[in-house]
Amino acid sequence: MAVPNDASAAVLLRSEPVPSDYVSVKGPNFENSMSLQDFLSSYTRIGFQATSLGRAVEIVNKMRSWRLSDEPVAEDEDDKLRSSAIRTATKCNIFLGYTSNLISSGLRETILYLVKHKHVAAVVTTAGGIEEDFIKCLGDTYLADFNLDGADLRRRGMNRIGNLIIPNDNYCKFEDWLMPILDNMLAEQKETGQVWTPSSIIRRLGKEINNEESVYYWAYKNDIPVFCPALTDGSMGDMIYFHSFKNPGLVIDIVQDIRELNEKSRRSRKAGMIILGGGVCKHQIANAMLIRNGADYSVFINTGQEFDGSDSGARPDEAISWGKIRSGAESVKVFADATLVFPMLVAATFAKDNQKS
Repeated sequence: MAVPNDASAAVLLRSEPVPSDYVSVKGPNFENSMSLQDFLSSYTRIGFQATSLGRAVEIVNKMRSWRLSDEPVAEDEDDKLRSSAIRTATKCNIFLGYTSNLISSGLRETILYLVKHKHVAAVVTTAGGIEEDFIKCLGDTYLADFNLDGADLRRRGMNRIGNLIIPNDNYCKFEDWLMPILDNMLAEQKETGQVWTPSSIIRRLGKEINNEESVYYWAYKNDIPVFCPALTDGSMGDMIYFHSFKNPGLVIDIVQDIRELNEKSRRSRKAGMIILGGGVCKHQIANAMLIRNGADYSVFINTGQEFDGSDSGARPDEAISWGKIRSGAESVKVFADATLVFPMLVAATFAKDNQKS
């Protein structure tokens, strides 16, 4: 019996010619020995989020390699930027953002590497992203389990972040360390009239911790500004609250910081965003990019979905509609837990020259 023509036509529909720019799907070949770089390079052809990660590697490497000398000298170019040496030294400013849980995790060391080696021009994070770094200098965070009983942990003075545990004593140590610094900052404010900003507080704390295991120690040493629009939303806020009763009068000005962040964006000849997670850190950087009519390069890594209209879950194209990413700019969102993929992204980009073959 012959195959029905309508069934055959439906199943065996002829394809149009494959466009010449299509890339075939292909995974890593474990029959051959591969370096780490070869392995990570193979991601671009695997598909799904592996291809997004491969694309993120390409975009970050473009951020790293761009120099003003790549561009022709404009007729109205500033005189100080006409020198070939200055143009070669002028890089893309990379703005790094991350949520507090990532400092609580082992990604802290990856972030520290980027700040220590001056791979980023500015950092934006949340209150926990600041305090947990200093708290780790005073006491360890431990691996645990997502399924531990919350009431039992509370009774034992143990705080859970996902499958991590922080003893409450660590926060007591943080209070003992921070309160005298706040006293000194208030005394300096009264003596000089200086008004503190979140970024100047973070810089001061980075200086005071004097510990090379701290991200913000290296931010202080390398003069990399760290912005925290929600500085009071965490243990830092608790300590500032207690301090306001014990020794009132400390003033923290957010206006100076938003001006500094926006101006750093506006003055960047090229600007790139690398943002891990969502919320305040994601939007604060993206909104700063609006001041310059959008970022030139953008890499988002998070697990957020866009169906609820959240900025956290939004894909880069939504930011283009707001002018926060330039039309035609290179951008990608990797739908993944940053603890899984960010170390690989850094290994394939910023740290690749340090790896042994």
